[in-house]
Amino acid sequence: MTVSAIGLGCMGMNYHRGLIPDRKFMVQLLQKAVEAGVTLFDTAEVYGPYINEQLVGEALVPLRNDVQIATKFGFNIANGKIAGLDSRPEQIRKVVEASLKSLRTDRIDLLYQHREDPAVPIEDVAGTVKELIAQGKVKHFGLSEASPQSIRKAHAVQPVTALQSEYSLLDRAAKKEVFSTIKELGIGFVPYSPLGRGYLTGMLNQDTKFYPENDNRQVLPRYTPEGMKANWPLITALHEFGHKRGLTEAQVALAWLLADEPWIVPIPGTTKLAHLNENLAAVDFQFTLEELREFNKTIDKIKIVGERYTKEQMQRGKVS
Repeated sequence: MTVSAIGLGCMGMNYHRGLIPDRKFMVQLLQKAVEAGVTLFDTAEVYGPYINEQLVGEALVPLRNDVQIATKFGFNIANGKIAGLDSRPEQIRKVVEASLKSLRTDRIDLLYQHREDPAVPIEDVAGTVKELIAQGKVKHFGLSEASPQSIRKAHAVQPVTALQSEYSLLDRAAKKEVFSTIKELGIGFVPYSPLGRGYLTGMLNQDTKFYPENDNRQVLPRYTPEGMKANWPLITALHEFGHKRGLTEAQVALAWLLADEPWIVPIPGTTKLAHLNENLAAVDFQFTLEELREFNKTIDKIKIVGERYTKEQMQRGKVS
């Protein structure tokens, strides 16, 4: 599966990221992303739920053959809210049919299991997706936030094309936990929240107020005023490196990901054309080996304060 160096995470266009922009402008933004060369668009049934897939489908239907769409299954949705995990084979098939309809397409290019379901063997999940691939409804299989053991078990049944997990300068745990496994197996890596849910742009700080009706950052430990203040040395490092080279903090953060491994495709999200263009321009900068070494030495000295999620969020299956 070959895609643009940077994809577009679509979740924040109408879910979990504050005031929801006018739909027609998000349709235009998605189409402008295609014009700018983006070919990978990431969504999920649970974003909304449903409304994010519908937005992506509306925007990309006239450009369908120029793009690759990724979506996800793995949650039980009841009365419009997440009601636990559900990756039973019958649920996967049901979600795929609904996603095809929402996306206005006849195939899903990359289908992820959104979160592991301890009640369903991963081999059963992989086998179900394998059947959907044979039927032509799905092209490629992906996992999200999966353990090395689960990746290997799934890959033995149906080759896994990509793993999507959180990875950025704000959270580098995935490198230790799964990189050796996916590199060995030839699996691509798609970091979600590559800009730390906006924090690595330098636009969020201890005085930021999140929109209470539609922004999950307000309940995430790292986005408390104390957490954002404590982690500001990371923003300072991004600014100091970028300012000398005419780069924004976001561009440095994305260029760092692209320099890490050739099989990494970050999917930053945005609702603004200016930020889309800013993010995509990160591909034009390449770290020299010396620059990367010095930058890594700087950030390795910075201790990140706060967990990604609360213990309760981890237990019930978190969403970006």
